Amino acid sequence: MIRQLLFLALILLLSGPAATRTLHVGPGQSYSSIRRALDAAGTGDRIIVHAGTYQECPVVIDRSITLSGYGLPILDAQGEREGVIIEADSVTVEGFEIRHTGYSYIEDRAGIRVKRNKAFTIRNNRLILTFFGIYLEHARSGVVENNAILGKPLGEANSGNGIHLWYCSEVDIRNNLIRGHRDGIYFEFATDSRIRNNISEDNLRYGLHFMFSNDDIYTGNTFRENGAGVAVMFSRRIRMLHNLFHLNWGQAAYGLLLKEIYDAEIRENTFQKNTIGIFTEGSNRIHYEDNDFLQNGWAVKVAGGCDQNTFIRNNFIGNSFDFAAIGNMSSNRIEQNFWGDYTGYDLDKDGTGDVPYRPVKLFNYIVDQTPETIILMRSLLVEILNFSEKVSPVLTPADVSDALPRMHRYGR
Repeated sequence: MIRQLLFLALILLLSGPAATRTLHVGPGQSYSSIRRALDAAGTGDRIIVHAGTYQECPVVIDRSITLSGYGLPILDAQGEREGVIIEADSVTVEGFEIRHTGYSYIEDRAGIRVKRNKAFTIRNNRLILTFFGIYLEHARSGVVENNAILGKPLGEANSGNGIHLWYCSEVDIRNNLIRGHRDGIYFEFATDSRIRNNISEDNLRYGLHFMFSNDDIYTGNTFRENGAGVAVMFSRRIRMLHNLFHLNWGQAAYGLLLKEIYDAEIRENTFQKNTIGIFTEGSNRIHYEDNDFLQNGWAVKVAGGCDQNTFIRNNFIGNSFDFAAIGNMSSNRIEQNFWGDYTGYDLDKDGTGDVPYRPVKLFNYIVDQTPETIILMRSLLVEILNFSEKVSPVLTPADVSDALPRMHRYGR
């Protein structure tokens, strides 16, 4: 009996796992529909869908397979349903154009949805006129890369998000183009994730929106011409590196909004031509270093409850207002920045100005109180007001000062 069991075990060991198969779908192929190929597929198999239009949505994947498009086949949801639903671990979906999920006020329809799964890959797809583009819920250890997610928003109520994460972890979102949604990328309770080298533009609300999401990093992204660039709220230990915040204009627009975030790093970013480069409120222990603030309305506005923050080695050039502050700033450190409006001297030629620079001007205060006075921006009256306040400060905060201003712009 023992010999028989050993012989059987040896046979199973030598035989190894069953060979995976490739199944072809399309005109003249082995399978005429994606659903039939899915029914026939086993774990690890690859289904190749050839060029054409397929009206089989939703395509539900309930086993670990790779679903690949060849020649960019179209999955048309006909305005009534979702495109692809992933209900298994270790699934790859690549090479499809997914269209027309239609809008819904009772369900968050998505071009591609991942439900409670891990080890997924979504890459090289085009999602056209989907309500939500890619929707991840309770998903982890996945990659979303090289997708184009293109919408046509009519208003916030009937627009979803381009890439939406809810209760997710360890997701890598990279090299995607997101355009024409409510929020380009949305994180809620998403942790230990990476957002890299994406372009998020022309979205109604935010290019990127964080809520209650900790230990994430976004780097090398471009956020331009959105209702507002990026909002990071109620989160901890976020790293924001090498991003471009560009042309986020509007009455309440900004490149970056920080609200009640803690222990973050904002380094080597460019804020250019935004209404407000950074607006921060109730955010502590944030390190701002080596950023460029170029041609913004306000470069930085600091509201109340911001303590133990550091602004160091930043360039402030060509902004209407470099800095505005509300509340006590005594626990914050501002030093070694280059200020385009600095007119001090450097007698010892060490590259650091000998006179401290106070970036908050009297006219900042006046415009905050009475926005209509902005029409006086370049007038002689404003120059006289700012000079008089500089000589004898009364209204501007005395604790907002750079004691070591740089004489020359930092090169990057």
